[in-house]
Amino acid sequence: MKKEYRIKKNDDFQLVFKKGKSFANRQFVVYKLKREDSNHFRIGLSVSKKIGNAVCRNRIKRYIRQAFHEFETEIDSQNDYIIIARKPAANMDFHEVKSSLEHVLKIAKVMKRSKKSYSK
Repeated sequence: MKKEYRIKKNDDFQLVFKKGKSFANRQFVVYKLKREDSNHFRIGLSVSKKIGNAVCRNRIKRYIRQAFHEFETEIDSQNDYIIIARKPAANMDFHEVKSSLEHVLKIAKVMKRSKKSYSK
């Protein structure tokens, strides 16, 4: 994922947490904050140590980044997103992570309707 697509600074995280809205399902919590000055979205990832060891946490983050890369054209591009993984995400494969993220992003009303279906 390109550098300009990432949220790394603590101040940026805190701004999204304080002023953004949250949406959740069993596996993920997504915070979104509208930004008028942007022409592409940014994402920040948070995977707690409670979820598993470093290998497990990095795998989850890789899956989330890849899912966002595949959703790139369908996601509202003027938002910042923070994705927090919950414990059930540790036991999911990529397709399950992708469909769960698609579900929570549709709840947040940031995904455009697509013609293809992402179900297994």
